[in-house]
This record gives sequence, structure tokens and C-alpha cells, in this order.
Amino acid sequence: MVADEERTTSCGTVCLKYLLFIFNLLFWLSGGAVIAVGLWTLVDKSEYISLLSSSTYSFAAYILIAAGAVVVLTGVLGCCAAIKESRALLIVFFVLLLLIFLLEITAGVLAYVYYQECFPFCYKLDEELRADLKETMVQKYQRPGHEHITRAVDKLQQDLKCCGSNSSADWLQGTWADELAYGRLVPDSCCKTPTDRCGVRDHPSNIYKVEGGCISKLEEFILQHLQILGAVGIGIACLQILGMIFTCCLHGRLREEPY
Repeated sequence: MVADEERTTSCGTVCLKYLLFIFNLLFWLSGGAVIAVGLWTLVDKSEYISLLSSSTYSFAAYILIAAGAVVVLTGVLGCCAAIKESRALLIVFFVLLLLIFLLEITAGVLAYVYYQECFPFCYKLDEELRADLKETMVQKYQRPGHEHITRAVDKLQQDLKCCGSNSSADWLQGTWADELAYGRLVPDSCCKTPTDRCGVRDHPSNIYKVEGGCISKLEEFILQHLQILGAVGIGIACLQILGMIFTCCLHGRLREEPY
């Protein structure tokens, strides 16, 4: 009878141990995914970021990378705690999970409150930032020494299928129109099918004419990615609740079992 009871307890402990190990594997992968998103933002979208005078977006990417690294390290600690069946490591792991969870909840609540207070204006780019973006595009495009700006503007207009900061008419103002247009009304990257000097025609059949220009498209792009990040955050938070439950159960089993 005693042997049966010990075998049942041991079996329950093993099950919890492997459940916690699987959780930590998923948690570790989610941390890796967060790091990947941060790196992708910095590397693939770095040209977009270079057009913005504010460092907020690149700072947000660094925060993502740091948060992902913390999640990965916490996942590794959880795996070690499960394999070694160490009650001390399990307590540390539980505390770390709880802290990360509380930080996520606090950030989510603050973001929601801020969004409700400033809707529908909070999702719009700051007016100064919008003016800076327009100034950068029309004054520095194709200027010597600003090749990175030229690449960024071309990529922005082709990827987001837009033309000009507010509208295609923006390209009729500024340094580019006065000195570098050579008969073109818009840059060739505004064209639906870019070819040399295709920008001489600004008809909607030839170029992207979007209400609100590239700024509105950039706002949509940022909002979409924020929604994706919010969904990922909710998913990770649900995982953490499961992890805390498994940790508490395994810690309780280990305390009951004789060494």
C-alpha cells in the first residue's frame, strides 16, 4: 500500500516536471520570437526609422530585445529548476514569472487607459514628427550625402504603396522639385511600375495616390504591429499563468516527498 502511494506521488511529480519543462520550452521560444521581432524592426525596418526624428521607435525595438532576453533567461532557469527538482530554483522561477506577469499587466492597463483618454488622436504621429517627415522627404531626397534618406523614401513609397508625406503634391515643393526633379512631378518610386523617369506623369493610373499620403500609411503600419504585439503579449501572459500553476504544484509535490 505504501509502495503504491509512493509510486503514485512519484508519477505525479514526473508528470508535473515534464509539463513544466514543456511550458519552459514554449516560454523560451516565445522569448526568442520577441527578440526576433525586435531585431527585425531594427534591421529590416531601419530605413523607415531613419526617416523619423524621434528615437521612440528604435527605443521600443531595444526594449523588445531586452524583454525577450529576460524571458529566455527565465525559461532556461525554469528548465534547470524542473530537471534538478530544486525547490529553491522553483521559488526563484515563480517570483520571476510573477514579476514579469505583473509588469505586463501594469503596462497593458496603463496603455489601455492612455488610449481611452486620447482616442482618436493618440494613434496619430505627433504633429512635429509629421512636419519633420515631410521636411526630410522633400528637402533631403536625392541630395548628395543623404543616400540613406533616398533609399528609405523609395522603400517607404514602394512598400506602403504611397506617394509623398501628405500627398503626391508635396513633391512639388522643396529642394527636390527645384533642383533635382528634371521635369518629373514625383520621384520614380511613386510609380506603380517604377521605371526611369516614370514620375513625369502624376495620374492615378501611373502613381500611388493615397488619401493622407505616406504618413497615414505609416500610422496604419504602426497600429497593425502594435495590435500584433498586444496579441503576442496576451498569449505570453496566459502561458505564464500556466507556468506559475505548474511551478506551485511541483513545489508542493517536492515538499511532500521524502528526500
